[in-house]
Amino acid sequence: MRTKVLLVVALALGFIQPASASYDVVKKARCISCHALDKKMVGPSFRDIAAKYAGQADVQSALFAKVREGGAGVWGQIPMTPNDEAKISNDNLNAAIAWILAGAEK
Repeated sequence: MRTKVLLVVALALGFIQPASASYDVVKKARCISCHALDKKMVGPSFRDIAAKYAGQADVQSALFAKVREGGAGVWGQIPMTPNDEAKISNDNLNAAIAWILAGAEK
């Protein structure tokens, strides 16, 4: 609940992009080649990610690190490759994660 309140405040104050802009960010970064809004592809759907991490403390920074470093084992054995700043900037990655955690509406 606290995360959603913080997201609403951040959106209202203009600290992060609105949902449609975040969808554009994940599309441009090619996240959608492995993830979809509401169905499993190579990786979990954005909505499944939001459900799994709902209400967890410090999830934003944990997911940020996971995207940057990559890894396997949380959602199965297919690894997620690391994603550096050349693929998605820190600001865009934070906005995308906030959008995913808020429910990933297109």
